[in-house]
Amino acid sequence: MILRYWIFCVVLSVFCIMLVGCGAKINNQKIMNSKKVLLVIASEGFQIIEYKTPKEILEKAGVQVVTVSDRAGEVVAASGEMVKVDLMIGDPLLTSPYKGEENTSGYGGLFFVGGPGALERLDNEASYQLLKTWQETGKPYGAICISPRILAHAGVLQGKKATGWNGDGELAGILSSGGAEFVDQSVVVDGNVITGNGPGAASEFGEAIVALIAQIK
Repeated sequence: MILRYWIFCVVLSVFCIMLVGCGAKINNQKIMNSKKVLLVIASEGFQIIEYKTPKEILEKAGVQVVTVSDRAGEVVAASGEMVKVDLMIGDPLLTSPYKGEENTSGYGGLFFVGGPGALERLDNEASYQLLKTWQETGKPYGAICISPRILAHAGVLQGKKATGWNGDGELAGILSSGGAEFVDQSVVVDGNVITGNGPGAASEFGEAIVALIAQIK
């Protein structure tokens, strides 16, 4: 009789632990489902792997991905693949960090994708203003491949460690000019800034984004 009682207690305890764990997972999923992340791509020549891989990882985690570009409609990757744009850089929905759920306060992260067209299409005042506005929110932001150079030019990497594509050997100098320190790693997370060095780091980059925005209440 006593043995049966203890078996019952053990089974009940295990059931309660599983129930609490399940509840926590459901709660965490609800939290992630409320997150939205902005992925910025060039209207021509963006790197499709650096866009699609983080996007898939984010969506699998329950995060809504909003695609931003310098042109409306459909844009074309360096691979020739077409992607539909949700918002344009400079859209009023992105230019005010503190006014309403549909402005930058409604998003959990801002990340620039690289590719051969990134500097030509995105390395400009419109992107700089978006990044500076975003930096004011204190929320995560970053870039991958060639695009950390855009962040450096925008002046939003001061005091940060960062990585990126360095095939021309010029990244360390560019980051230094922007007040940042080059670190030769696939992905670097420094506070609320995430940078990656190219397509091979796309998965790690996406996972780092998920981990960081999960901390936002």
